[in-house]
Amino acid sequence: MTPIDRRGFLAAGAATVAGAGLATGARPPAADRPAADRPAAERPAALPFHGRHQQGILTPPQREASFVALDVTAASRAELADLLKTITERARFLTTGGTPPDPGLAAPPRDSGVLGPTVVPDALTVTLSAGASLFDERFGLASRRPARLRTMDEFPDDALRRDVCDGDLLLQVCAADRDAVTHAVREIARATRGAMQVRWRQDGFVSPPRPSGTPRNLMGFKDGTSNPDTGDAAEMARLVWAKAGDEPAWAADGSYHVVRVIRMLVEFWDRVNLHEQENMIGRRRDSGAPLTASAEFDDPHFENDPTGDVIQLDAHIRLANPRTKGTADQRMLRRAYNYDGGLDANGNLDMGLVFVAFNQDLDRQFVAVQKRLAGEPLTDYIQPFGGGYYFALPGARDSSDWLGRTMLA
Repeated sequence: MTPIDRRGFLAAGAATVAGAGLATGARPPAADRPAADRPAAERPAALPFHGRHQQGILTPPQREASFVALDVTAASRAELADLLKTITERARFLTTGGTPPDPGLAAPPRDSGVLGPTVVPDALTVTLSAGASLFDERFGLASRRPARLRTMDEFPDDALRRDVCDGDLLLQVCAADRDAVTHAVREIARATRGAMQVRWRQDGFVSPPRPSGTPRNLMGFKDGTSNPDTGDAAEMARLVWAKAGDEPAWAADGSYHVVRVIRMLVEFWDRVNLHEQENMIGRRRDSGAPLTASAEFDDPHFENDPTGDVIQLDAHIRLANPRTKGTADQRMLRRAYNYDGGLDANGNLDMGLVFVAFNQDLDRQFVAVQKRLAGEPLTDYIQPFGGGYYFALPGARDSSDWLGRTMLA
């Protein structure tokens, strides 16, 4: 194919995007209607809030998500503790559901009412993680910083904008429906006003499987096929959960939480022929199968194609997961979300991927894989620009516990 200048493409004038919608009187299938509009038996259930680990890590990805990075403005360690207790209390109520108390005629409502008079749980999860900057001199936490936690690295193919990177805290809020996510973000923000402020926010969504199997990203390929099995406790202990001894004692049962916001240059990508797209990824677009196999979850058996005659040596799946004994401990647990940000200043489509990964060891897993991906052909079509490294706190064990208690103890 004739090479296309990516930078020239991005600098081009505004594109004209046309679309058409079809309105009908038909009622959508129950699975596509908001939770409150479905029969009670079909509404997403509440997920347990208490436990050794937070929800939103092993939880199967819900359809809607917001990632909200925050700068803490609390003035003391005691105020930080109050902030974390408030976040925990609000998250506990929102994920469980119920009717907010009546504050009386003279007081403002205790809830925005976005979900109606009763808060439905809607499979909501609120996952709280701490960034490296929380462990500075403000709160006396320097000695408690997780061993590998730091400001997010800038890799050679990145174009990071630091105003949409990092942060003292990260809230990952996921639910079955967008209004439940928006409601939770708003309620937590209201309850914590004065103690923290938003640094950046990125919303995301998971596409339904089309036609089956793993959901697709906005490049049209299935994303997350080779994820480790979350039902395998031994595998999760090896790849996801931090261990005492490697980390400060309080951090056991937490996990390194990586978020990378990656723009996909979709208008540029859409002008590449399908054969070349599949060679860059190493999978067939229609089925998700490796180019050496016939079904999505088949092993690509790289050992039978050592010179890259079928799956190229620099194909994404080959670099990301070589499937060797030496790289088995580099696998990560991913939760991929698409995003659609409308248009950029030049009128080009602004859309892409919110890459999310949980790791036991940031350097052994995410960083090692990212270094291996440097310079892959796909880098001409993607542009990582935001996100950060965080540490997902251990879970709140019971109704008297709160997220971050062991960190501050």
